[in-house]
Amino acid sequence: MAHDFQKIHPEVTIGHVHLTVSDLDRALAFYRDILGWEVTARYGDSAVFLSAGGYHHHIGLNTWAGVGATPAPRGHTGLYHVAILYPSRKELANALRRLIEANYPITGAADHGVSEAIYLDDPDHNGIELYCDRPKKEWKVDNDGKVEMVTEVLDLDELLKAAD
Repeated sequence: MAHDFQKIHPEVTIGHVHLTVSDLDRALAFYRDILGWEVTARYGDSAVFLSAGGYHHHIGLNTWAGVGATPAPRGHTGLYHVAILYPSRKELANALRRLIEANYPITGAADHGVSEAIYLDDPDHNGIELYCDRPKKEWKVDNDGKVEMVTEVLDLDELLKAAD
């Protein structure tokens, strides 16, 4: 028997992600100093909230599991990655430039047809995807209305040409 379900409202979004980190200052050096997030609140030495554009917070970082806590081992369930959506190809290129200038390691990059993505790990080995969408009118859709995504090589040198 098929189960009837009610679709979620189309304007619902993911509001924020809250990550456990082992060293708050090291995490801030990545999220604030390299990626450019703004600190909106700090809770002593154990937590900090960051945002873009004055929102209360998009990212929360905490050491509530203890300073020096170890990352979850690979091959276990948990968060695969956090995807950070940039408003334009130019802004994604600017983020890539900042990573290169900071000599921060990138683990991968892909053209997904609907988007362009850069992959890396934060200092606590949380997976991070930095990406920008292509205009929706350019997305390939199959006969059933499903989006067709691909994973192809993303030319990072070409992407950098879009930076300021």
